[in-house]
Amino acid sequence: MVTVVRTVLGDIPATELGTTDAHDHLFIRSPLLPGQELNDPARAEQALRAFLRLGGRSVVQWTPHGMGREPAALEALARASGAHLVAATGLHQAVHYPAELLTRIMGTADELFVSELTEGIRDTGVRAGLIKVAGSFHGLDAHAVQTMRAAASAHHRTGAPIAVHLELGTGATDVLDLLCGELEVPPCSVLLGHLGRCPDSVMHHEAAEAGAFLAFDGPSRTNHATDWRLPELLLSLADAGYADRLLLGGDTTTPGTPGMPHLLGPLRSRLRLTLGEDLLEQIFTLNPARAFALAPHTKGAKG
Repeated sequence: MVTVVRTVLGDIPATELGTTDAHDHLFIRSPLLPGQELNDPARAEQALRAFLRLGGRSVVQWTPHGMGREPAALEALARASGAHLVAATGLHQAVHYPAELLTRIMGTADELFVSELTEGIRDTGVRAGLIKVAGSFHGLDAHAVQTMRAAASAHHRTGAPIAVHLELGTGATDVLDLLCGELEVPPCSVLLGHLGRCPDSVMHHEAAEAGAFLAFDGPSRTNHATDWRLPELLLSLADAGYADRLLLGGDTTTPGTPGMPHLLGPLRSRLRLTLGEDLLEQIFTLNPARAFALAPHTKGAKG
């Protein structure tokens, strides 16, 4: 059976993703970052084309519901550039939303997620290809539990992968216990983000052993004190047999950062010294094709 990835222009064979930025944001806004919105289509196109010139092919945008995804702009960018773009449904932490929005949608969040995965976002016809949720610092608060329950329900109905923001890279065990234990989401359909922000190699190995994908996705900022440890963290996981679990992304969230071109430029050159080209090819190309593919599901959903 041919596996597919759901892009903003429709489903494509997973093998066509090519070199992939596994976590980034072309458009995003949050009340926590006033005046630092990414909402300029021209800037987004400039960053995307720079990424493509460096050999990139696909960008997975983890911007969830209510945070300025700009689905129509994503569709236009994909058509103009030839890039494969994947959009997200889901919800971030509660602090990113007005209380009235959460009150209105939380009881039926799973239906919202399924609708955006199968019918389209805000009547645009642009369908999301993954579900973004978020943990809290060193655990799960009530909002995280509720959104993850909705995400698991939507996954079982659509096969969409679930991408998880780990606050400062913590709480992976709690996330996996809930999603993959109680809620029976296959670990291979769970992507754990921001692991480089907590360079705990033991925790990383435990998450990999559980079967989840591990996203190291802070390099666009180049200012985290832990970023310099990225080569050794990746090499340790690869040497332990988890090379097929690893993903890399830029996670550009504010203007003025190096952004996604940094991923395939300076960062890739630096990682090549430690990891070698074959492993980088696996991380950038082979692994995303499996991580973002829609899994088989039993409860019918369009597409």
